[in-house]
Amino acid sequence: MDFLLLLLTAFGNGTLVKAVFSKPTGKTALRTVVTPRAVGGGTVFQAETFRADGKAIHENIPPEDADRLRALISAHGQANLITSVGSCELRTSKSGKTALLGGEKLARALSAEAPPRVEIAANNRRKAHILQGDEPFLRLLDVSDANGRVHDKKQAKFRQINRFLELIRDCLPALPQAGELRVCDLCCGKSYLSFAAYHYFANVLGRTVRMTGVDLKPDVIDRCNLAARALGWGGLEFLCGDVSRYDAGGHVHLVISLHACDTATDLVLSRAVRWGADAILSTPCCHHELNHTLNCPALGFIGAHSMLRQKLCDAATDALRLKYLEASGYSVAALELIDPEETPKNILLRGLRDRSFDPQSDRARRLWAEYETAKRFLVGENAHVQEALSPQTETEQPRLSS
Repeated sequence: MDFLLLLLTAFGNGTLVKAVFSKPTGKTALRTVVTPRAVGGGTVFQAETFRADGKAIHENIPPEDADRLRALISAHGQANLITSVGSCELRTSKSGKTALLGGEKLARALSAEAPPRVEIAANNRRKAHILQGDEPFLRLLDVSDANGRVHDKKQAKFRQINRFLELIRDCLPALPQAGELRVCDLCCGKSYLSFAAYHYFANVLGRTVRMTGVDLKPDVIDRCNLAARALGWGGLEFLCGDVSRYDAGGHVHLVISLHACDTATDLVLSRAVRWGADAILSTPCCHHELNHTLNCPALGFIGAHSMLRQKLCDAATDALRLKYLEASGYSVAALELIDPEETPKNILLRGLRDRSFDPQSDRARRLWAEYETAKRFLVGENAHVQEALSPQTETEQPRLSS
């Protein structure tokens, strides 16, 4: 079975979701994603090529242009075809030998009667994002140009911000429905998310918001404060300092954090729990601590391989964090932030406060026992190492106050 024939068949019967071409033979492109697109009364293959220089190039390929499609296939070492009824993968070795995995099975599925069709997007249809790209704060932060077009190099960031706002929207039932909202963005960095969240609450939902971003970099914080003042957003402030020393001054309704590095994520979670946050949304970044301290003979067959060890530690660290939140009275979930093709840092940890949770109950004691048992399983009985994996406790150091 030929990959091109499968591609054209899926396109023709309306089951094509996308085809992803990777491992290019050239050096200028990274990958190409092909999707069906309605253009000018007809349907074409729309190819979006992501280049090494950060730009994305679009090309519309008519289905009858088999030569162009064949050239696209031959220019890549791997091609994945994804349809509503199944998928297959074409691999091409450096010597030119090809292997089509799952091709026959997909061919049978494509030939079935009345396969589920895929809705085809149109070029002139505006995507139903919360943000459209023409918002003033996106222009000010140089995410989009003066005409409201998102820069090619910022497309991934734009999608990431929109997805995070969708996850915030899902948390709205857990937040107060009236009155001022208190929001903190911890380890806020360049603060794209702070500005987006403030815009969503204040300008889209019309809520009164008092929001604080905290980070260690003074130059970044200065730029963020200048931008907030330029926008006239009096409810948004940025403070320079250590998150562990920041005092929010009382209850916080929502704590967010995007890619806080390594144990900084644990600091974020511990502060959020201390403030009794109604909702917590945190996307971890690197996971080094457990990789350095893993001491679990039962998992030694995984830990012996560096790549698998890192993946294990990534998953175990985030699972341990979710167990900590659960033991602290939160219902928890691990969610996908964005397409893993764009970034491997795509796991978001969500905690929604259970208002009926009793910290003195048998359930609470059982959850804490499970949390401590999980730590001991991963790192042994070394108390110092266990403490390094735990959310940080209060210190007597002076604190930043908003």
